[in-house]
Amino acid sequence: MNYKATVTFCNLKPHNRERKSLKPREEGVVTQGVGKQIARVILHGFHGHYQGFQAITEQAKARFVARDWAAIQAAAQARISFYDERVHECVVTLQGKLQTETLDETLWTGVRQQYASFLQFHPQAELAETFFNSVFCKLFHRRYFHNQFIFVESTLAQHIPVAVETEYQSYFPVADGVRETIRQIVQDMDLGAPFADLEGDIQQLLRAFTQQASVKALSAHQFRLDVLRSPFYRNKAAYIIGRIVTEDAHYPFIVPVLMNRDGALYLDALITDVEQMLVIFSFARAYFMVKTRAPSALVRFLKGLMPRKTHAELYSAIGFHKQGKNEFYRELLEHLAHTDDQFIAAPGIPGLVMMVFTLPSFPYVFKVIRDHFPESKPFGRDTVLARYQLVKRHDRVGRMADTMEYSEVALPRNRFPPELLKQLQGTIGNTLVLEDDLVIFRHCYIEKRLIPLNIYLENADDDTAKRILRDYGDAIKEMVAANIFPGDMLLKNFGVTRGKRVVFYDYDEVQYLHEMTFRALPHTESYEDMLGADRNVSVAPGDVFPAQIATFVFPNPKLRTHFCALHPELLTPEYWQSQQKRIHQGIMADIFPYPQSVRFRGKKKPDKMSG
Repeated sequence: MNYKATVTFCNLKPHNRERKSLKPREEGVVTQGVGKQIARVILHGFHGHYQGFQAITEQAKARFVARDWAAIQAAAQARISFYDERVHECVVTLQGKLQTETLDETLWTGVRQQYASFLQFHPQAELAETFFNSVFCKLFHRRYFHNQFIFVESTLAQHIPVAVETEYQSYFPVADGVRETIRQIVQDMDLGAPFADLEGDIQQLLRAFTQQASVKALSAHQFRLDVLRSPFYRNKAAYIIGRIVTEDAHYPFIVPVLMNRDGALYLDALITDVEQMLVIFSFARAYFMVKTRAPSALVRFLKGLMPRKTHAELYSAIGFHKQGKNEFYRELLEHLAHTDDQFIAAPGIPGLVMMVFTLPSFPYVFKVIRDHFPESKPFGRDTVLARYQLVKRHDRVGRMADTMEYSEVALPRNRFPPELLKQLQGTIGNTLVLEDDLVIFRHCYIEKRLIPLNIYLENADDDTAKRILRDYGDAIKEMVAANIFPGDMLLKNFGVTRGKRVVFYDYDEVQYLHEMTFRALPHTESYEDMLGADRNVSVAPGDVFPAQIATFVFPNPKLRTHFCALHPELLTPEYWQSQQKRIHQGIMADIFPYPQSVRFRGKKKPDKMSG
């Protein structure tokens, strides 16, 4: 299918600088050599990007062994912007050699064809296509973003795929026995430090398999183990990921590896429940660092373990978030081509900063910054952009939804009912353009659609409400432990996932916790006095009065009572101040992306561990 691009990536402007060499036209005849040179320049730019990206990634092992947790997070932040920097460098190189105010269609058709031929047996072909798209979209106008010039559809389907086997190693217990096979797997991971008690860990691992795995009572000759060659690093953990293969089925597993206070390794748990694995790979967590030569093969392996995860989600989870955006774009195109429902305003209380709309049949929301904010939001558009970028680069600890940021998002006009289009024009008119049969949003965030917490609680029974309120408080505590102050803690700014986890998704008031000042309210004699106490208190920017949180967040007295009973510490300035102290001391909190119930017992706990 030859789609005309309906979602694009870049906000493009023409460039006015003197050009030299590689002239695209010679008396109207485009030379094949020029097209080949351009294709080589872009591919060289991609190779520079991928080599640098992998260099940062491969250093994760050394940081893990050194227990340099701050460096691990700094590297994760740096890697977020690495792609855009390499694209910019490539664009500058081409602008210095080409006339890019106008598009030579014959030339660039040839460039795309030549570039595609270079990728026929390229191990990162899909990433190289995305890099090409990004460079082209920075050079030329959106009207050229279609199959003739960019890779709206991937060419991977036309080539022999990279074998999945390149990313994993198979082990056969029938040859060496189960214990020796597990020992060999751990040794092959080459984690760079000794184990405190590997034999004891293996014993606990085997015991856990018999207790929780759906495959039981297998003899050594009845199965093999396929294990990804490289461990997945994130924060203070390394993860061994693989599957048990029998004649009847595949059974996925994840084994987290942690470090104790003495710098020795130990196996911490066994995860065989796919639902728990989905939480480890959640869209609300930081990206993994994992060495891979063939990302498409790695993603196909992971997709086999977690079928509910999309290719877009898996590419993002392993650090290729730009490829994740591209894959999402293709998923959206495919969905629009096979559905006919119309966009609606997102359910819930409308935000004061964002206009949010969604397609009922598609599990995402589209968020556009409003033209004007009310007085209660004393900041501007640039602050909102900065705060969303802060969260993107920060450790999201499983509690803050990942966002995909796009420019020039063009959607079919016939999918917008007149009343919604009128509402959008009245609230985000400065960001919206109507062009022929398209509605174009100059800037847009796209997030997973969740059930707003306030709506969820309205329909929950008492036991469910208590369970979700406990998780809501836990979500706040985990963000606080990661040096994030959510700012606006109203229930409408949180959502409930399919797995019944509470996740924060509204970032316009997010700040670093260490920048806030937490204060006690003056003593009052009555509840009414407490509500009005702040009228006589001098309040500076950044001042927060925790005692008011429950009153502000929970107009429903029953929910307020439950919350106060579940999380009384959140209502005291001492709690928040103690968390600030830990952050100033450089302490990283223990936040596990898997249940405590699956952890092995009797081991030294890590000095600090974060999932």
